[in-house]
Amino acid sequence: MDPLPNPAPLASKLRNTLIRYHSIGDGEWRVAKKTKDATVWRKPSEEFSGYLYKAQGVVEDVTNRIVDHIRPGPYRLDWDSLMTSMDIMETFEENCCVMRYTTAGQLWNIIAPREFVDFSYTTSYEDGLLTCGISLDYGEVRPNFVRGFNHPCGWFCVPLKDSPGHSLLTGYIQTELRGMLPQSAVDTAMSSTLANFYSDLKKALKA
Repeated sequence: MDPLPNPAPLASKLRNTLIRYHSIGDGEWRVAKKTKDATVWRKPSEEFSGYLYKAQGVVEDVTNRIVDHIRPGPYRLDWDSLMTSMDIMETFEENCCVMRYTTAGQLWNIIAPREFVDFSYTTSYEDGLLTCGISLDYGEVRPNFVRGFNHPCGWFCVPLKDSPGHSLLTGYIQTELRGMLPQSAVDTAMSSTLANFYSDLKKALKA
C-alpha cells in the first residue's frame, strides 16, 4: 500500500491532464452512444489498454449546484444509481480529499461490485468548475469487492453564455475495472453508465 501523496503536485498534474483531454480535437473521438440527455464518445486511452470516454450534455442548472452533486459529498450517494457507498478517508483542504466508494454489479452481475479509492480535487475553470480524480493504491480492499482503478478523470462544468441558467457538462472517464472481463462487456457498461449519469443527475437536480 502506497503512502498518501502530497496533494498539491498531484492536483496540479491532474488538472493539466484533464485540460489536455479537453483540447483533443473532435476528429479523434468516435461516438459510442447517444441519448436525449448526452452523447458519449471514446478513443483509445494513453494510460491503459481500454478507452478514454468523453460525455457531454446540457444540464438545466447553475454550475456550482451541478458540481456539488458530482463531487464527493452528501448529494452524490443519494442520486447516483451505480454508487452504493462513499466514505471520505482524508481531507486535505476544502477542495481536496481522498474518498473510498463502491459500485453495484452491472450487466446482470457479469461485472461484480467494485471498490475505488480516489484522490479528488475541485478547482475553477474558465467561468465554471472542474472536479477531477485519480485512483490511489491506498487502504485495504474490502471482502467481496474487486478493486478498480480510475485513470485521470473529471467533469468540466461551465455556464452557457446565452443561457446562464443552463450549464455544459463534459466528462472524461477512463476506468480500469480489473478482474477477468470481456472488453465488450466493459465498453457496453461504460457507455450506458455515462448516459445514465446525465439522466439521473437531471432528475436529482429537479427534485
